[in-house]
Amino acid sequence: MLAKGLLNRFISPLKPSDCSAMALSLMDEHKVWHWPVVKEEKYMGLITETDLAATKSDQSLESCKPSFSRPYIFDYQHFYDVVRLAAEQKLSLVPVLDAKESYLGCITTESIMLEMATVSSVVQPGGIIVLEMNEHDFSLAEIARIVEGNDAKILSSYITTFYDCKRIQITIKVNRIDISPIIQTFNRYNYLIVAFFSDESKLDDLLTRRYDSLMNYLNV
Repeated sequence: MLAKGLLNRFISPLKPSDCSAMALSLMDEHKVWHWPVVKEEKYMGLITETDLAATKSDQSLESCKPSFSRPYIFDYQHFYDVVRLAAEQKLSLVPVLDAKESYLGCITTESIMLEMATVSSVVQPGGIIVLEMNEHDFSLAEIARIVEGNDAKILSSYITTFYDCKRIQITIKVNRIDISPIIQTFNRYNYLIVAFFSDESKLDDLLTRRYDSLMNYLNV
């Protein structure tokens, strides 16, 4: 998904000559704390609630903040670039420009969250497994082979890295609610399972019963 496919059509930019009261009213209405300012299709930057905190209601935006901060994404950039910029600069919306740096629109955090839900297959039923391993041991092909060997498919996956070591965590979502066979196979191949989650409420009871049966067997 590219940035141009996520534009919010209901947020119109303000002009530098617009007043601070209008900006604050729009921010409150749309539950954001940034607003784009555009002059003749030229993106000037973002005004923030903090910029407007000590201003008079009829004061123009250009007098409140003569030099706007200018975070933006080009319309041809990937959705992940939008997420990165929003996270790095803690933005409540991300301005989008064309190749000539003309303002096209913006992407709200709500749109980002909805797209994240689609990308990560949140709305699809299935189970989640979190594995931890050394970075050099990671092989998505091997993990997929184990999952597919249990008649399942990986719907989505992502990696979490740690700054203080070379270990990583891999979170996978599979298209099976009962993930106990997949967990057993990972255990058989000595994978470290940090956590797992399933939509099936009875899964924990099932695993507990299997564990108890194994312990009873070992105690015979």
